[in-house]
Parts: sequence; C-alpha cells; structure tokens
Amino acid sequence: MGTSRVTIIGGGAGGLAASIDLARRGVAVTLLEAAPYCGGKIRQLRAGDLGVDAGPTVLTMRDVFESLFADAGTSLTDHLTLHRTDVLVRHSWTSGGTLDLFGDKERSAAAIEAFAGKAEAQGFRDFIARAAKVHKMLDGPFMRSPRPTPLSLATAGNPIKMWGVSPFTTLWKALGEHFHDPRLLQLFGRYATYTGSSPFEAPATLMLIVSVEQEGVWLVEGGIIRIAKALSDVAALKGVNIRTNAKVAEIVVKNGRAAGVKLANGEFIESDAVVCAADFRAIAAGVFGRAAIKAVPQPKPNTRSLSAVTWALVGKTEGFPLVRHNVFFAENFRSEFDDTLGRGRLPNYPTIYVCGQDRGQPGQNPDGQPERLLVQVNAPPNGDSHQYTAAEIEQCAKTTFAQLERCGLKIERGTEQTASPTDFDKLFPATGGALFGQLVHGSMAAFHRPGSKTALPGLYLAGGSVHPGPGVPMALLSGRLAAASVLKGLTSR
Repeated sequence: MGTSRVTIIGGGAGGLAASIDLARRGVAVTLLEAAPYCGGKIRQLRAGDLGVDAGPTVLTMRDVFESLFADAGTSLTDHLTLHRTDVLVRHSWTSGGTLDLFGDKERSAAAIEAFAGKAEAQGFRDFIARAAKVHKMLDGPFMRSPRPTPLSLATAGNPIKMWGVSPFTTLWKALGEHFHDPRLLQLFGRYATYTGSSPFEAPATLMLIVSVEQEGVWLVEGGIIRIAKALSDVAALKGVNIRTNAKVAEIVVKNGRAAGVKLANGEFIESDAVVCAADFRAIAAGVFGRAAIKAVPQPKPNTRSLSAVTWALVGKTEGFPLVRHNVFFAENFRSEFDDTLGRGRLPNYPTIYVCGQDRGQPGQNPDGQPERLLVQVNAPPNGDSHQYTAAEIEQCAKTTFAQLERCGLKIERGTEQTASPTDFDKLFPATGGALFGQLVHGSMAAFHRPGSKTALPGLYLAGGSVHPGPGVPMALLSGRLAAASVLKGLTSR
C-alpha cells in the first residue's frame, strides 16, 4: 500500500475512529472538519463562562472505545477518567410519581415494585432477560458486521432463536407483554427515541438498548466533549493531519472514482480514497458537488429521525431532587409523536430530558448554586423547510418549563443558548435537523441504512446516519467498518 492517501470529511466520532484505524496501518490521513473543533454531534455550547455539553451525555458500550484505543497502542483510561453511574435516570410524571432506574437490575426491580406493584416488577425482570437475549443475538451479527441482511442474521445463529427477538412486532406491542402501568410503558417506550424514532412504529429489537445500559453507563470527567478531545489526540499521535475550519465544497471524481476533495477556498486535496463521515444525505443533496450525488441512495424526507429543541443554560434549581439524568413525562405520550413526526410541529405535551451536568460524579454538589443544565425536547426534522422563529422557540420554552414546574422542578433561567431544528440543519446540512439519521420504523428499516461502501469507487461512508446507526459507540463502529473497507479497497487496487 505504501503511501496511500485518504481524506476524511467530518471530525465526528465516526470520522475520528476511521482516521485512527487508517493511520495506524500506515495510511497518510487528512481529516477535514468544517467546525472550529472536532466532535460532530459531541459538542459544547457556552452559557456565560461555562461550557455545557449539548449533544450526547453518557458513555455506553465501553468495550467499543477500549478496543479502538488498545488497537492504537494506548488505553482508554490514559485519556479519559470515567465514573460508572449508579442512578441511570430519574423519571417523573405530571400525573404524579417518581421512579429511579439503577445500574443494578434488582434495585430497579425493587423500585418498580414500590412504584407500581409486584406484577410490574416481575414484568421488568422478564423484559430485561428478553432484552439481554436480543442484545446477544444482534451484537455481533448485526451491529459489528459490515453489511448485515435479514438472511445473514438468520444464518448467523439458530433461526428459531432469531425469531425470538421479535423482529416483526413494534416496541410498544412488546412492552405491552410485560407492563400494564401506562407510566412504565412510557418509560421504556422512550428508548425508541434513542434512535430518533417512535415506539409505536419502531421494532421491538430496540429493547436491546435497555440491556446495553445494564452493562454500564459512565460519566466522563470534564464532560462528554472530552471524548472528542481524546479521539483527536490519539488521531494526532498516529500522524493524522487534522484541519479544522476546513469546509469541503466538492468530492472530486476522476476516471469514475473519488480522487480527492476541493475545499471552499478552492484548495484541492488529491486522495486515493475519500471517507465521508457527514450525514449521507449531504452527498445525495449535492452539498459536496454533483459528481457524487448518485453514489448513495436518494432518501425520502419522511424517513428522517427526530430533531430537538435544546436549552444549554446555567441557572438555579429548586423543588425537584435532580440527579445527572432526568426525564419528565406528560400524560398524552402518543400525541408527542403525532405532532413531531406526523404534523411537523413542536409537541404540545413533550417528554423533557434534563441533564444536570454538575451532578452525579464524586464531589459534585450544586447545593443551591447556579448549575449547568441541558434541557431537551423532541422536535420535527423540518429545519430546512421551516424557519423556527424566536417567538416559536419561546412559546416552546413556556410549554416546557411550565411542564417541569408541574413535576415540581423550578429552573431560574439565567444565561443560555438555544438550538432548534433550523440550527441543527445548518450544522448538519441536508438533514432538516434530524439528529439520528433515518427513522427506524418497521422491521426492515435498520437494513436500509447505507453501509460503508458506496456506488462510487473510492468513496466510503461513516457516521451515525449509516450502519450500524446513531449514537457515539455506533458511530465509532461505523468508522472502523469504513476503515476496513478502505484498506481492502486500497489493497485490491
């Protein structure tokens, strides 16, 4: 292979992982990031003088990170200090009641029994056992495989056992086999939103997320932004040429294959292969020039995942006993998805996530002082067709913070930064602000994501919009799969 040159578009988790794997194999890698720093959806906003993580907020699937760092000749703990969290999430309802889920499933079962009775606690135990089986069956054959198909999954294991993962029913229906309390249906149905989807349409296989959390959820000392810094540091140590504020205008095609990129300033970078770690929709929409448009499938707008409205703020809280991760439910759960994914409007009855970023780690205690908070509600992925006005966002804020007060949490809003689907579409072009790639609705939806290879020789894909899906661990896996495909392609050349 000698001095093969690869250019990577996008410095998110997928692009950084691909750069590390390629560079450690002797490839000359240039990584181009349009923003001032790497991270992609791992980002931080300023609220006054403080940085508030405004994207992912936890680390799961720790082995994925450890494997990447170990293969690069270092270790995860050399770069990050992690704290395993005890309370996974604290949940509250406007109709009343508070329930904690823990990293220990028996503590969670005991909490559920006190909250909703013995039958629901047993339903939880059965559900956790079922989710663990689904996770075990799909971890290798699907999540860590280059391009799985229904046939490859069936042949990877016992077809009868594969049928047991409930591929043809929805998450909501599967939950109904274990829980009867509507609050618990809401709670576990929320896991579909981890992929930006509706629990009423998403497949039951998404229950594996519950099993992933049971294997460990870690807080990163210094904030999730430290993950991006650690990945960037390892990439640089391996010799990756990382260039920020470097916007790519075009994927250059010569002799029927990707031959490099042209930057917005006119600079041309010649390459033997190109990895696009931006949302693949950007290629399909011509964001990177017309020559590469047909390299990827043409997605339909109605397959976009959920977007969000977020408030990154510093303020005082009172009333509700916040922990690190908190979720507040309204009574009309289904209407949220009817609004956001059906009618294309902000929800009247949102599910609200509040991340208390000065809580949960040893020595952290806001104690009545202003603290860093990320407040988030789901929103439609229409930021490219609808310009969200300040008045709309303020009305959404009134709805959101009033609902929090009905759950007992009062936030004295101080310095803050807000982001809407319009803002996310500007950050991630051609997405409408969708934060999780494509919707996972229907039993075959996950198989419709593009893989690392495209129809254009020399052009590869990575990131949360392609296989195996959204989330930082999945994006890392996509980057590693892309690097393997690139290396195979370079060798065959």
